[in-house]
Amino acid sequence: MIRRHQPIRRHLSVHGHQRRAALAASVSAVLALTLLSASGAQASPDRTGAAAEAPDISVADVQQDLKDLQVLAAANGGNRAHGRPGYRASLDYLKKKLDTAGFTTSIQSFTSGGTTGYNLIADWPKGGTGSTVMTGAHLDSVRSGPGINDNGSGSAGILETALAVAKADLAPARHLRFAWWGAEEQGMVGSRNYVNSLPQSELGKIDAYLNFDMIGSPNAGHFVYNDDASIEAVFKDWFAAKGVATEPSTETAGRSDHASFKDAGVTVGGSFTGAGAIKTQAQARKWGGTAGRAYDQCYHSACDTTTNIDAKALDLHSDAVAHAVWQLSS
Repeated sequence: MIRRHQPIRRHLSVHGHQRRAALAASVSAVLALTLLSASGAQASPDRTGAAAEAPDISVADVQQDLKDLQVLAAANGGNRAHGRPGYRASLDYLKKKLDTAGFTTSIQSFTSGGTTGYNLIADWPKGGTGSTVMTGAHLDSVRSGPGINDNGSGSAGILETALAVAKADLAPARHLRFAWWGAEEQGMVGSRNYVNSLPQSELGKIDAYLNFDMIGSPNAGHFVYNDDASIEAVFKDWFAAKGVATEPSTETAGRSDHASFKDAGVTVGGSFTGAGAIKTQAQARKWGGTAGRAYDQCYHSACDTTTNIDAKALDLHSDAVAHAVWQLSS
């Protein structure tokens, strides 16, 4: 996650109201399914065959991805930063898994700081084509370390959700697209390049963009993006059903790849476990952990390795990724 918001060329979307209306309808349907479940009734799959409930995402599988990303960093100078060999090795690792699972993948190149960077885009070939739910995470680290929480955690969480889509042979009402961004640590360069490359007709098809940047912080908080009330409700209600209180995610405001989409008029959301901000006494009482310490003391540091991950937070937020993808696309 970058330190500050960078200026982004703004698109004027003529489809914002339609997107928000569609999402509000989706949220109403989600709440109806929740009430049915609570009353003991069985929620039926919709007419496209999309299941009402997302599968559990195996935290062991997410953790294995993080171990593999750390190995790739160690073999390539200790990091996975933009323009460094560890980044491209990480991208190739994800691409191979997605290709094997049946995704249609593409690599988009761009230039930042005189160096070529890359985004990985993965489209699921089954389901609707009229509108898109897009889920993304930045894949690059800073140069000072392997970036396992920032942002191997988000990258691995959405990878395992994508693989769960393939395993379920999902055919949702909306098209599903996943993305791993390059050069986020340089100022959201990869995601901004992607957004600016889309014609308005294609940008207008994106109903929602979900962003996951740091979801395994060792002194974890449980935050939900509050950029859009409809998407926020999908996450908040799910966490509440798990007995987890959430707070609005102020630390991410304008500081990660969702800003590229939001500035272009796309509805955005996501969840987050905290970066360099300090956990309060009230938060420690609510969530556990240590008050007076950063959510991630290894943020942007060499110690951001696999030992810098809270498995419980990683498990919870990986499942939240899958829940949002299933519900918003059905």
